[in-house]
Amino acid sequence: MSQSILLEPVTTLRGVGAKMASRLAEIGIRSLEDLLFHFPLRYQDRTQVTPIAGLRDQVDAVIKGTVRGAAVTMGRRRTLLVKVEDSTGLLTVRFFHFRQAQVTQFKTGARVQLFGTPRRLGSGTEVIHPEYRLGETADLVEPALTPVYPTVSGIGQSTWRKLCGQALAALNRQPPEDLLQGITEDRITLSEAIAFLHNPPPGTELDPIHGGVHPAQIRLAREELIAHQLTVQGVRDTERKHQAPSITSAAEITQQFIAGLPFAPTAAQMRVAKELAADMAQPQPMLRLVQGDVGSGKTLVAAQATLDTIAAGYQVAFMAPTELLAEQHHANLAGWFDELGLPVAWLSGRIKGKARQAVLEQLAHGQAPVVVGTHALFQDDVVFQRLGLIIVDEQHRFGVHQRLSLADKGADGQHPHQLALTATPIPRSLAMVAYGDLDCSIIDELPPGRQPVTTTLIDSTRREAVIRRVGAACQEGRQAYWVCTAIEESDTLDIEAAEATADQLGSALPGVSVGMVHGRLKPQEKASVMAAFKAGDIQLLVATTVIEVGVDVPNASLMIIDNAERLGLAQLHQLRGRVGRGATESHCLLMFKQPLSDTAQQRLTTMQESSDGFLIAERDLAIRGPGELLGTRQTGLAAFRIALLPEHEDLLIEAQAIAARLYEHDLPRAQALMQRWAGARADFARV
Repeated sequence: MSQSILLEPVTTLRGVGAKMASRLAEIGIRSLEDLLFHFPLRYQDRTQVTPIAGLRDQVDAVIKGTVRGAAVTMGRRRTLLVKVEDSTGLLTVRFFHFRQAQVTQFKTGARVQLFGTPRRLGSGTEVIHPEYRLGETADLVEPALTPVYPTVSGIGQSTWRKLCGQALAALNRQPPEDLLQGITEDRITLSEAIAFLHNPPPGTELDPIHGGVHPAQIRLAREELIAHQLTVQGVRDTERKHQAPSITSAAEITQQFIAGLPFAPTAAQMRVAKELAADMAQPQPMLRLVQGDVGSGKTLVAAQATLDTIAAGYQVAFMAPTELLAEQHHANLAGWFDELGLPVAWLSGRIKGKARQAVLEQLAHGQAPVVVGTHALFQDDVVFQRLGLIIVDEQHRFGVHQRLSLADKGADGQHPHQLALTATPIPRSLAMVAYGDLDCSIIDELPPGRQPVTTTLIDSTRREAVIRRVGAACQEGRQAYWVCTAIEESDTLDIEAAEATADQLGSALPGVSVGMVHGRLKPQEKASVMAAFKAGDIQLLVATTVIEVGVDVPNASLMIIDNAERLGLAQLHQLRGRVGRGATESHCLLMFKQPLSDTAQQRLTTMQESSDGFLIAERDLAIRGPGELLGTRQTGLAAFRIALLPEHEDLLIEAQAIAARLYEHDLPRAQALMQRWAGARADFARV
């Protein structure tokens, strides 16, 4: 039988018409093989009935019982409550959305089966909106664990199970090609691994699967990571084939620049600057990531590379993910370069009409040697005369394809050098996945004079005491940040909004000048507020997380982070880095609301115990996983279907070596692996 059976389109399956095929294609599923590699997110255990007395909190269960009563209550919201009992106890079933016909269905004495997630409430147990069937013959018990698939609007779980079941039948007739045959020695075949994960047999222990250590997962994770590393290799290889301007170090202007600084660069900054200079002297594009903890001085290193590029007669594009951060970079570079006679242009989405046209003409005619901006820089109408260097700050906020689209703006068929900066320390395993196409430099030294920041956890019930502490600090001539996690009051989230907090603090501290900044302010308003804060005219700045990066006010030595339990470790670490920049002892208060989840408790404790950005990043990866840590928009970070980080870090290291060999010596097999795991989603790799 031909291998092509698994490559047949999904339209050959029962239940897949043109509309369903279009929905499946939106998420990259076009063939039977694509369906086989669309794995469940988790599993429900419906293989046995659990007595009511044996229900465990938050653990899904099938329950059989008898209706003992049903009634509609009219509290804050109309609710249908059904009491169900078996020989071991009584259960409350709650429906917030129901029809009148359902009320009459639940007759006293009727037999019912339920499937849902029980939760303990005081001495009782309840289930909200379970699946249910009524009658003596009803049966929700299933012979195997029930897979729950990642889905999109319009495709229910029952549809996924039917479609994948048909694909598994095809798998039994014709297994997919084992593309790792002769390369690895797995105890389980590819077909066995696929079949197991779609349909684990009864009695399967779920803990190994949740931990990512089942042999079926290891077999597939190894192949997926090899495919990903091949894709990364493709990006790097494609870029390396382009010509780039050979830019030599401009010693004279660099020495003039450094001599004008009020401080001396650290040894780490000088080392990384030399690494950049060595890369840029080559006729192939530099592809380098500079990591450095908050305040380590990455912008200074980027400025030296910028000066080298300008001195060689080329232009520089400096891109940042937010207007506030881009504005800060523009202000820094303009402050440094004005004295050298080098203008720094500015371009963002809010620059319109004649002002925008003027900047575009300056870039096209080479009159603007440096431009700083946001996503606006990679729009089609932005044309450079001689683009030689792209600098992208906080690369993880963009996608790989966006950085590469800027690279297409090079002149004379050349690609500019590429420098990515991040103040988000990245664990090694995650860097190999998200930035595998880049060389990596680390600025592992903070400038002298940076003060350690004391971090304290404080319950929000002590809010008044915190406000008094802020007032005392401001009266002593110091400045403070008060960070909120929302702009306006929310009925659904119990968050102290920035606007309400600014009003409260203004009333409670009449002698303190209070300002506010958030993402919805116009650029001129934000710039005005930040300038007033930097000048000391504003003593207390209430802000949302827009101040996470790029803000440098040495006199600010106190930070309050409201609802700190709602933020991730990386974001908390970035925010804390706004203080401790001067000579004054600095403090960060993480104010939280009870009750704290286990995850939130881990995050806050980590922040209190450590100021090491890389240690914090490792903990963050362990707690949240790579998707949340870098953000789902990071196109280069594939949404892994099987592989887990950091659990499969050892597989990743092995995969990197295998991918390099395949790419060099067996390109057809390498391309088949990439197609199987990435398909159309590998387009960004340009391979």
